Amino acid sequence: MSSGTRPAGNGRLVTGVAWALLLLGLWLWGRGVTEGPGGLSAPTTGDIAAVGRPLGAALPPARDPLPAVEPRRVEIPSLGITAPVVPRGLDSTGAIDPPPFEMPHTVGWYGPGTRPGAAGAALLVGHVDTDTRPAVFYGLSAARPGAKVLVTRADGSLAEFTIDDVRVFPRDRFDPAAAYGSRDPRRSELRLITCGGTFDPTTRTYTANVIISAYLTGP
Repeated sequence: MSSGTRPAGNGRLVTGVAWALLLLGLWLWGRGVTEGPGGLSAPTTGDIAAVGRPLGAALPPARDPLPAVEPRRVEIPSLGITAPVVPRGLDSTGAIDPPPFEMPHTVGWYGPGTRPGAAGAALLVGHVDTDTRPAVFYGLSAARPGAKVLVTRADGSLAEFTIDDVRVFPRDRFDPAAAYGSRDPRRSELRLITCGGTFDPTTRTYTANVIISAYLTGP
């Protein structure tokens, strides 16, 4: 199970300047994001914990975007997650190229897209498990609104994000605009993406994607 397609997967990202084309490509990627080794099944129960932002919940105000700088490390203290971040692009088939399964504790950042901290929605993807062990985003669906996500950037600056909601998107009802689109193009947003739902050993795919949405609240 992975945050992105396996090397032989069919998910594709359509490149181009038009946001509609980008969303179309990400939707296709979202369908392929559920493929992977699927050696473990615990994320199924973790998905039960996925929550939207409670009504009336007071969360910190968004701050102005930072200069565009590449990410180097991501931390989610409430989940005990800390991992290096590497830029990823497209593979030879046109699909988003996630970190190799041999790097299960590394997070991939979609490099041609937004840099975390800059205006727009930056995408970070990580495997949830391998055939034999949990991977970097194994407990991602247990995150809660209000928790912090810290991104260390190449210039040494720290971008602090606050989780707004945690959602599970079923594969057969995937909404690319809700999953990947900016909720406010003037602010800096972050998406943390892995797979979830239940694993089908026949097709070697999961039934859903877990996507955390967060926004910049501090440097």
